[in-house]
Amino acid sequence: MKKIEVEKLGKVFGKPSRQVLSLLDQGWDRERLMKEKGFALGLWDVSFSVEEGEILVVMGLSGSGKSTLIRCLNRLIEPTAGSILIDGTDVRGLNEAQLREFRQTRFGMVFQRFALFPHRTVIQNVAYGLEIHGESKDTCRKKAEDALALVGLKGWEDNYPDQLSGGMQQRVGLARALAIDPGILLMDEAFSALDPLIRKEMQEELLQLQSRVGKTIVFITHDLDEALKLGDKIIILKDGRLVQQGTPEEILTNPADDYVEKFVEDVDMSKVLTASSIMKKAYSITWPKDGPKTALREMEEVGISSIFVVDRKRLLLGIVNADDASELIRKGISDLKEILKEPSRVTPDTSLTELFALESFPAAVVDESGVLKGAIVRGNIIAGLNRER
Repeated sequence: MKKIEVEKLGKVFGKPSRQVLSLLDQGWDRERLMKEKGFALGLWDVSFSVEEGEILVVMGLSGSGKSTLIRCLNRLIEPTAGSILIDGTDVRGLNEAQLREFRQTRFGMVFQRFALFPHRTVIQNVAYGLEIHGESKDTCRKKAEDALALVGLKGWEDNYPDQLSGGMQQRVGLARALAIDPGILLMDEAFSALDPLIRKEMQEELLQLQSRVGKTIVFITHDLDEALKLGDKIIILKDGRLVQQGTPEEILTNPADDYVEKFVEDVDMSKVLTASSIMKKAYSITWPKDGPKTALREMEEVGISSIFVVDRKRLLLGIVNADDASELIRKGISDLKEILKEPSRVTPDTSLTELFALESFPAAVVDESGVLKGAIVRGNIIAGLNRER
């Protein structure tokens, strides 16, 4: 289900005429628009969607339009063109009162610089949005306590922001956004002000939190490593235009242009590429009903020395190798269960770094139900790395 749908979103600062906007459709860039017409381009022709529960990461260099984009979603910046649908509601069609209510109930925002009130305690900061929304004092307290527990700050309710570390202050900001129970979290460079170690900890905590609460998150960053770690999908902006969107792996393996390629050139592919990108389809398999002769014949035909055994639903049961099958034939035994062994099992999102550490090959790639999706031999790993260099 699509939580957010954005079509041809544009923002030109000032009051451009239709004629000026048509020039952007003809391909005018930001520099030319400013030089010849005197208008500043924030965004143009940006389209994307976000599924419920996904983390969309928006990245690009400074001035690429990232913050403009996130503020257009809740109309803190008024878009010039395009449509924004949130749960099917046309955000651009809301009047001022409707928009205010929509922001208070649908969106939670987390800022780079925390934006905490220094004169309010931690729990008072977290409860602020609830107070604005008219919740009772007891309700505000309870929801704020629950939000603080979610981010690991139970027991810090009565402290003040200046008594907390930077990471803890950002947790307060996150708790404040979560307290109103929004469907969407908008996070603008939320971890950029933190020390590198604290930043990595916050990334891990956000992913753990997301596994529990399942919010839809739009996360802005200029850091590729952060984008790759957090994003289910990534969109990359340049000078106000979208240059590529896709999964982290799609961005890494198929950069759209030199701009994107420059972003990804220093990435350690072994930490990012996954089993799904290098596995081979397991066409050669055998079944419990088959005996060692059938299994051995299949191995001989395709030139392999072991074969996976699956049931009729392709649930992986184990692996048999040629030497054991030959020995079973010599003994006159027909039941493959006698020589069935447990292979290395990995999931489709297992990284190449983890695959290198496996002790036995071929490795079986299985989904969460145990269904066989593919096979990996050590050569696949080496070939996968070389292919991407």
